[in-house]
Amino acid sequence: MQPLKGNVMMKALLAAAALTLAVPAIAAERGVTDTEVVIGTYTDLSGVTAMWGLNNSNSWRMVFDGVNAAGGINGRKIKYIVEDNQYQIPRSVQAANKLINRDGAFILVGNGGTPMNNAVMPDQLAKGVANVFPLTSARSMYEPLNHLKFGLGSSYYDQVRAGLKYFVEKRGKKKVCTMAQDTDFGRDITDGVKDQLKADNMTLAGETLHKPTDTDFSASAARMKDVNCDLIVVGGIVRDSVQIISAIRKIGWNVDIMGQAASYDDVVATVPGGTTEGFYSMTPMLFVAETSTDPKVKAFAAEYRKEFGKEPNFAAQIGYTGANVTALALKNAGKDLTPDSFVAGMEAIKDYHDIFGSPVISFSPTKHQGSNQSFLCVVKGGKWEVVEKEPLGY
Repeated sequence: MQPLKGNVMMKALLAAAALTLAVPAIAAERGVTDTEVVIGTYTDLSGVTAMWGLNNSNSWRMVFDGVNAAGGINGRKIKYIVEDNQYQIPRSVQAANKLINRDGAFILVGNGGTPMNNAVMPDQLAKGVANVFPLTSARSMYEPLNHLKFGLGSSYYDQVRAGLKYFVEKRGKKKVCTMAQDTDFGRDITDGVKDQLKADNMTLAGETLHKPTDTDFSASAARMKDVNCDLIVVGGIVRDSVQIISAIRKIGWNVDIMGQAASYDDVVATVPGGTTEGFYSMTPMLFVAETSTDPKVKAFAAEYRKEFGKEPNFAAQIGYTGANVTALALKNAGKDLTPDSFVAGMEAIKDYHDIFGSPVISFSPTKHQGSNQSFLCVVKGGKWEVVEKEPLGY
């Protein structure tokens, strides 16, 4: 082979330099073209929390479909890709790898599960892909502050601290116990309980831990009854929360039980036989899709029924609000859509009111949690009722 000479060599060097300089630009615009932005989600579509993941992602899709039908945002249509993680960490890692590296997702939204998000985020954030409004209220979704992490509402930690403060001060509870998942999700709840008890100069009276897939809680319930707890804080989602409540009631124990946002679901309230009657849950927003007379809420519920053939649940409400806030951030980012402009677009959102009457949502460069307020609700007559009209804090 003859060596390159003169202007041939110069052309080759210029071409190589151009290629090298182009790499950062391509990376910075992952999943973005002049006409499209790719957004991905990994969540539970067929596992133990499918009633949350499926309905939540349905609402994200419904909002994005509406955005596309209206012409897109700043000239771009949204390509939305959802992968099933079955509420398992290995499947979440696999799904995220596909979404980021094969599909080229610009951001990930509504990712399901605390341990799943915690496992995926280090590599995800290192690649400049924002994690937006995951389907978990864990503190790690927005703490420590990272410009690519955004949480929508109050954390499980916030919720149980506020609820426990209420029960100690207003109801005189003195022997508090926890029955929680032995996961990152469950630990966020037990940490909140222990920290609030410490603030009230109290200690935890008893605790049990379980796997997300456990189904028999009879022994755990009996153990807590022996401790004589007067309040049990449950660190479960839907299925395990119902099974814990059922196990407690089956032994004739009418102790007060409080959950958090993951157990605040219509399925929990409508368990046959009134098993969950009197069960309390903290929640960052109220489930109003079935009862509201507000035209916007009624339109949301009607559209959801038309699109998916069923009633929207609480997770669907969360997805609807999250998707609309994300769409606003994309609009605020302007035509030149990059990770930095998206973050700036999100941080520009102030005093956002959703259609469901939720606490006001605001962000800033030093605050990536939309709201930290929570409501206390109780199951009465197979429906959730608000105990305190004003949101609680601690």
